[in-house]
Amino acid sequence: MSSWNYNDMSDLRQFLAENATAVWEIPGAVSPRHELTALQHELDARGRHPVLIARGITCVDGTPSPIPVVTNLTASRRLTARALGIEDPRQVARAFAARSRTPIPPVVIAREQAPVQQMVWRGEEASLGTLPVLTQHEAEPGPYLTAAHATTYDPDTGIDNTAIQRCWVKGPREMTWFPYPASHNARNLRKFHARGEACPVAFWIGHHPAVLLGTQAKLRYPESHWEAAGGVIGEPLRLVPSVMHGDRVMVPADAEIVIEGWVRPGRTSLDGPFGEYTGFLGGEVEAPLVEVGCITRRSDAMYHDYGSGLADMLVPDNLVMEGRLYELVRQVAPSLVNVHVPTEGRRFHAVLQFDSPAPGEARDALLAALSYRRVKTVLAVGADVDIFSAGSLEWALATRVQWSRDAIVLDGLSGSALDPSLDPPGPTTSKLGIDATRRSPGSRPSTVPESARRRASEIIAEAAALQRQKEGR
Repeated sequence: MSSWNYNDMSDLRQFLAENATAVWEIPGAVSPRHELTALQHELDARGRHPVLIARGITCVDGTPSPIPVVTNLTASRRLTARALGIEDPRQVARAFAARSRTPIPPVVIAREQAPVQQMVWRGEEASLGTLPVLTQHEAEPGPYLTAAHATTYDPDTGIDNTAIQRCWVKGPREMTWFPYPASHNARNLRKFHARGEACPVAFWIGHHPAVLLGTQAKLRYPESHWEAAGGVIGEPLRLVPSVMHGDRVMVPADAEIVIEGWVRPGRTSLDGPFGEYTGFLGGEVEAPLVEVGCITRRSDAMYHDYGSGLADMLVPDNLVMEGRLYELVRQVAPSLVNVHVPTEGRRFHAVLQFDSPAPGEARDALLAALSYRRVKTVLAVGADVDIFSAGSLEWALATRVQWSRDAIVLDGLSGSALDPSLDPPGPTTSKLGIDATRRSPGSRPSTVPESARRRASEIIAEAAALQRQKEGR
């Protein structure tokens, strides 16, 4: 693990500058309707995940955008791990869990020192039409904020909460906001409305990926995401009071854009369908309406967008899930050494790796992991299995599992309402745990000596050089 500090994680442009070789500038014009998302889909299919910057793009109101769009920011697991100061992308779970356990309180700076409030528009001037918001997929009704971090607070304690939650831009000063019903933001919203009060909310967009991950830490209610983010980045997160809501709703001072508003009781509208992280379109839902009263941004702001249902959106949240599962499972299984939540399984699959687990320990761990709401299938394997290789996991399933002995099926557990396999009305689900840690007595994997592997690497290099000579390269 490399050394890291806040100065290395100060903002989005710092990250882009330090990883310039991984950034693609898109030449010419690109449409905010489908085209940029189509490029992400095509790159993802080819296993390529550069950060994309589109400057030749239009705003919602059809005018040329002075604000470029940055997307695919976290599509690469390696690059996202490096953003956290973790050089080995296979070792995120333990590091993230450790940092999340050591919260660091934020620091508040003056507004004149906050880059995100260099430009301020209020009232009628605060128009969402001036932002380059994308329409990603067919059948979606319009442009959606996909990387907006919705920040509210618990009116009983004043403790903040932040979550990435979608918003459909419906007019210059109006948008829907869909806080998942079980989310802490939804709980805060219901508390305000139960009092007959409008809920204050701010949506901040764009920051260093380490901050984006830190503010997505899975916490108890109520518990501060600002402190959790400080623990992840290793320094206090810089905050500034929002313009409309003051210090009741703080926002990151080094973010790119902030949208501030109110959600009044009883004001809702249909939202969706929307392309979810599952890779399927979700249906229409009734969502709260946000009345936008203020927009602030940097003078040279960049608009961040997540490719919904793509690695760009899955990688960061899956890394956070790995840290949470590691912390959860380690309490009952001290032999746990690693956790992986593969993007191929969206957020429904997890793999646990153990080093010489005690009898029954792997099954205890499976039950603990299955208690995590999103997870639907958990596979436990030994230390000799590469949990980041689909081929190695297939090998473990094929050679170490007897289904009558090693499978645990549990019905009626809480799951994600977005799971497209659920039967109405949901959302309880069936979950599966598989213990593939056992090997038959006397079984021994076939291997070759390390000296032979080194010689094989030399032969491959020599053969590749000869092939390049043949091709005239």
